[in-house]
Amino acid sequence: MSVMPPAGWDREESPFHAGEVAIQRRLGIDEKVDRAGRRMIRTYMPDQHRAFFAQLPFILIGSVDATGQPWASLLAGRPGFLDTPDDRSLTIAAQPLPGDPATLVPGAAIGLLGIEPPTRRRNRANGIVTQVGAAGITVAIQQSFGNCPKYIQARTPEPVEAAPGPPRVSSGLNAADRALIAAADTFFIATAHLSGEASGGADVSHRGGKPGFVRVEGNRLTVPDFIGNFLFNTLGNLALEPRAGLLFPDYAAGDLLYLAATGEIIWDGPELATFEGAQRLMRLDVTRAIRLPGALPFRWSAPDYSPALERTGVWMPERP
Repeated sequence: MSVMPPAGWDREESPFHAGEVAIQRRLGIDEKVDRAGRRMIRTYMPDQHRAFFAQLPFILIGSVDATGQPWASLLAGRPGFLDTPDDRSLTIAAQPLPGDPATLVPGAAIGLLGIEPPTRRRNRANGIVTQVGAAGITVAIQQSFGNCPKYIQARTPEPVEAAPGPPRVSSGLNAADRALIAAADTFFIATAHLSGEASGGADVSHRGGKPGFVRVEGNRLTVPDFIGNFLFNTLGNLALEPRAGLLFPDYAAGDLLYLAATGEIIWDGPELATFEGAQRLMRLDVTRAIRLPGALPFRWSAPDYSPALERTGVWMPERP
């Protein structure tokens, strides 16, 4: 007779690390979120998540390079390129795109985000890389949990034969980069807290808003943080390790813009009042930019914006 795995978190220690707990405590919700986290965060993938990953044509990953800099990346393949031999391991039959800054070596922390834009479904899995080879990557899962569909723009991908141009690498943003970011309704952010605890590791998260929700001023980006699931994976990591990696897809042209940045959390002040719906702000100063022209192996339908965005506004002039 097989033994069913536990329904949720099967460890005595918290599923959240010190940075996440500090933010939850600041907001007076730490005990409530701890109880919820022990129910929803697992150390294995439920069958529903395993089936979900198997049908996806791409996955977002968060990795950390040798200097400690996180990077957000996209790996793609035909549906089935993501496989789960068992409920605690996931294989990715793909390699990072040429020019992608991802660092994937055995023993490295990795964050995984499976997202299906047409249905707005998303599931997360974080773990440790155990194997890397010509056939792809194997990950030992440490945390697995679902996310709500808030702020995801529904759009349908169509596979295309990518024709990437030469990468452009610079220490900051140029005019084309700023235009892409200023028009974006979606980006992905990788952060990390490499404490060695099961609650630590690398993470990659989705951020969505109305076009223009990311304010661009030179090499500085400001992003509203809307009400979410109260886990504070991204902000909790930033509270302990301010470096982050951002990925902005150009859904029309197929470019991918990778950014290394240093972030901080803005909790209050007049700037917060300039974006309706913002609970707090993330300020991100870009230190490196890598643009891969035409590298995205999909083209996408026009977006169907998330209904959750009706409760958010646009950037207004800062009050005197």
